[in-house]
Order: sequence, then C-alpha cells, then structure tokens
Amino acid sequence: MSHGQASVVLAHGAWADGSSWSKVIERLNRQGIEAVAAPLPLTSLSDDVAALERTLERVEGPVVLAGHAYAGAVIGAARAANVAALVYVAALAPDEGETVADVFYRGKTHPQAPQLAPDRHGWIWLPQEAFANAFAQHATEQEASALAAIQRPIAAACIGEAVARPLWRDRPAWFLVAGEDRMIDPDTQRFMASRMNAQVRAHEVDHTPSVTAPDAVAEVIAEAVRSVSSR
Repeated sequence: MSHGQASVVLAHGAWADGSSWSKVIERLNRQGIEAVAAPLPLTSLSDDVAALERTLERVEGPVVLAGHAYAGAVIGAARAANVAALVYVAALAPDEGETVADVFYRGKTHPQAPQLAPDRHGWIWLPQEAFANAFAQHATEQEASALAAIQRPIAAACIGEAVARPLWRDRPAWFLVAGEDRMIDPDTQRFMASRMNAQVRAHEVDHTPSVTAPDAVAEVIAEAVRSVSSR
C-alpha cells in the first residue's frame, strides 16, 4: 500500500466477518483508496486487538482504522503507530475502565432487539430472525439470509474486559450515528461520539450500514482519509 494517501483497515463486529465490508471496499477502491478487512477471532477483546495489530503490521504508511459495532472497542485499543484516524460505524467506544457491556447496555433496549445470552460453550449467537428484525432491518431478504448463514458468534469474554486509555483520546475520530439502529441505542452512539469529540455524521440507517447503506459508510471513511492525507 502507498506511503502518501492513507489506506483503510476495516474491523468487523460481532455476528459478522470481513465480507460485511465488501460493498464499502468496492466503493473506496473506486475512489482510489486501498482497503483491507481485518479478520477477528471474536474470542476475547485482547485476542481481537492482537489480530487487528497483525493486520496493521502488513500495511505501510498512514492508516484510517474503521470499526463496526463491537469492533469500536477493538480499534480503540489498537496501539500501532501508523494509525492516523479512527472511524466508528454504529460502534461501541468504551472509555478507560469501561467494558463493552457497560456501553452496550447503557441506553434503552429497542423492542425488536434480541435477547442475548451465551450458550454452554460461552458463545453468544444472534437468533436467525434478529438479522431481519434488528441487525439489518433495511437489508433485502437475500442479504438478511446471507448474514444469518455466515454469522460468527462472539465469546462472552469479549464484552466483559475493561479497556485501557482508548486511542480516540489521542487521534481524530469520525462517528457515523445510525439513527434507526435497533441493536445499539442511537442516543448511546451520540453520547459516545460527543465525549470523544468526534466528527459526527448522522444517517437514518440501521445497525449494519456497511451492507444496507454502503455509500454513507464509504463517504465518512473517505472523508477521514482525505483529512489525514492532506496533512
């Protein structure tokens, strides 16, 4: 990847994988922006941060690091020196000493939000109907079915680990607030964006706009790329 213009590294959230960024990657590539999706094991927050750092090691030059949902905590824990900016997409951004669960359960629960509990192995799965009802209610039937079919569970350990000083305290940040999010309360998103002094871009999109509103997601990421590349 180039040394001039910033590249993009994308981190997926729970119940998803890197393919959830496919439409966004396509749109960024059309603008001449290189992007890769980091595979996260979703086994613990520490494991996920380590996996993200391995991807960052492969990227030369400045990086705009974007995270969706749970991965907001992961990108905030990154320590790679080449991270120039952060983009939160309907994401969770715990502050020092907080856990993912602290911010996830901070706001009101949407009536369509699923009940979540770990199975006997410690994994949290999303009920199949939740993909069409809450995770991506703006998706087509085919998209919702595909998301359900490829879902990757998240270990309960991921949401109970307190974070250290987050990177958003030391890097510029952008935050796409999903106004029709049924998984993470939009008011909670606005609260997190405000305390990190992020550039807020609000859209009436669902929890997974990388699939259902990729133009909006690509634009906020491209804005961050342009900002750090012009320095």
